[in-house]
Amino acid sequence: MHIPESQHAFLDRVQEALRRYDAQLKDINHKIWSDPELAYEEYKAHDHICQLFDSLKSEGYQVRPKAYGLATALEVEYKHGNGGRVVVFNAEYDALPGIGHACGHNLIATSSIAAFIATCEAMKSHPKAASGAGFTVRLLGTPAEESGGGKVKLIDAGAYQDVDACLMVHPIPMTPGSPDFVSIATVIEGGFLANDKVQITFTGKPAHAAAAPWEGINALDAVVSAYVNVSLLRQQILPSQKIHGVIKNGGDRPNIIPMSATVDYYIRSPTKKSLKSLTEKVVKCFEAAATATGCKVEFNWGISYDDLKSNMPICESYVSAMRAMGYHTILDNSAQNGALAGASTDMGNVSYVVPGFHGLFPIPADGVNHTPEFTSGAGSPEGHDRSIACAAGMAVVACQILVDDKFAESVKADFRRD
Repeated sequence: MHIPESQHAFLDRVQEALRRYDAQLKDINHKIWSDPELAYEEYKAHDHICQLFDSLKSEGYQVRPKAYGLATALEVEYKHGNGGRVVVFNAEYDALPGIGHACGHNLIATSSIAAFIATCEAMKSHPKAASGAGFTVRLLGTPAEESGGGKVKLIDAGAYQDVDACLMVHPIPMTPGSPDFVSIATVIEGGFLANDKVQITFTGKPAHAAAAPWEGINALDAVVSAYVNVSLLRQQILPSQKIHGVIKNGGDRPNIIPMSATVDYYIRSPTKKSLKSLTEKVVKCFEAAATATGCKVEFNWGISYDDLKSNMPICESYVSAMRAMGYHTILDNSAQNGALAGASTDMGNVSYVVPGFHGLFPIPADGVNHTPEFTSGAGSPEGHDRSIACAAGMAVVACQILVDDKFAESVKADFRRD
C-alpha cells in the first residue's frame, strides 16, 4: 500500500513521543484495569486521567474535568493558533459488572491517551506549527459505553460539533494461528450493529398460588410467553440480526402469583433502518404476551446505538501508517472470525455526525470479549504494547488530517457520501 508523503514526516516523531511517555502510559493503563468501575461511576479513572494531564500542563494541555455536564466525562485539549482542523480521540474506561475490564476499555483509554499525546508532540515540531497555522487536538473521555450511551449524551451536549475526525481502537481476542496480527481497520458494513435497548415490565395481580390462583394475574407467565414469542420470531429474522434478553425479576416466592416481572432485551440489526422494523416486531411479541395473560405492559427504552460508519480514507491511511512502522495490519472486517461481529457501540452514533474510525487490535486472551479470560488478556503486557502500536498509527493519521488539505478533503467527501 502506498505511503502518503504527508505521513513520512510523522512516523519517527510519533514513535519517539510514545517512547518518551512510556512509563506514564503503563501507569495509567494499570490504574484503570486494576480498579474497574461501571457506567457513569468511573470516578477514579476520570481522576487518574485528569491528574496525568494536570502534571503535563506545562506542555500546553488544557484539562476540563466533568466535561459537558457528565460527572465522569473529561476533555483534554491542545490548541495551537486560531482556527484550523480539529481531531478527537475517544477514551472509554467503563467496565462490566463482576468481570471488570472484560472488553478491554483500559486499553482503549490507554491507546487514545497515547495517540493524543503523540499527535500533539509530533505537531509541535512540524512546520505548520512554526508558521502559526491553527489546529486543535482533543482527548475526550467518554463514559458508559457498555450501557448508558455516554457518547450519545456527549453528542447532544455539543462535544463533536466542530470535529473533523474522531478516532479510537478496540481490542479483540487474538486470531488462532495469526499471532503477528497487530491491527484491523474495520470497513465492512455490519461489523457493528445498530442496537435498541429496552426494559419491559409486566404488571398483574397477586394471589395465593395454591389456595386461590384463579384470583391472580400472573406477570411471570407474561414473561414466559414473551420469551417464547421472541424465540419463535428469531427463526424468521436475518442471520445478521440479534435479539437477546434476561429476566431481571420473576417474582418473590413460589406461593405468591407474581404481580410484577421484568426483562431486559437488546435488539440488533445491521442498520438503523432495518433495526426499526425489527424492533416493531419484537414489541408485538411483548404486547401479545400481555394480551394473552391479562397483564399490563410498560416499555422503558434505553439509549439506542447506531451502526458504525467507517471512513475509508482514514482506514486506508491507518493501514499504510501501521505497515510503514512494521505492524501487520489489514483493511478488512472478516479477520475478526466472529470475535466482535454482532457487537454494538455508541461510537456508531459518533460516526453518523463526524468522520469516524474504530479499528480493532488482537490481544492474547483465552476467551472472547465479556469473559473473565479476556479481562486477564486486557491486563497483560502484550495487550498494552499492542494498544500503543495502534496509538502510533492513529497519531500519524491524525497529523495527516491536520496538515494535509487534500487528505482532509477526501475524509470529508467520504463522510458526505455515506
